[in-house]
Amino acid sequence: MIRRNSFRNFFDPVDREFAQAEEMMNRIFNTARGINTTNVNAFRETATFPYYYGYQITIGPDGKPRVRELGNVKPRTRGLVESSSVRQPLLDTIVDEKNNSLVITAEMPGLSKENIKVNIAEDLITIHGEKDRKKYHTEIPLNMEIDNSFTKASYSNGILELRLKLKNQIKSRGKEIKIE
Repeated sequence: MIRRNSFRNFFDPVDREFAQAEEMMNRIFNTARGINTTNVNAFRETATFPYYYGYQITIGPDGKPRVRELGNVKPRTRGLVESSSVRQPLLDTIVDEKNNSLVITAEMPGLSKENIKVNIAEDLITIHGEKDRKKYHTEIPLNMEIDNSFTKASYSNGILELRLKLKNQIKSRGKEIKIE
């Protein structure tokens, strides 16, 4: 009996996290459907349709997980969602150690290359795209030095790809372990 309780207690925090996530998603959907009557009319006037919300979980170079929210709505504690006309594009960032480069891919459908602006500062990349009602914006912090003389950007079928050359050679922090 003791083993069953300790096993159940192990999963209690996980169950609470899932319950909180489910409650948050229910608040978002109820607000989108107009079920929550508090400030719904004001929300509907400023909201852009359709609603997009999601998150991306990646492991950073430091080995720690990073959670990034996506979409044009953000959950709030009071049950309504905060609407924005600007979406954050889905991003993928790859450090290519072999070619000493950083490749950033951003999904931004509905634009043309003339509608996209990319700015690279010392420690920040800003991507902004806008055409009619489609607006995208994101800022990507950099923790490595970029060689600005070797940068390349391309846009095709809703996908923006940035290829950036790194100034310093990336050294692998890992150590290979033999399997016995």
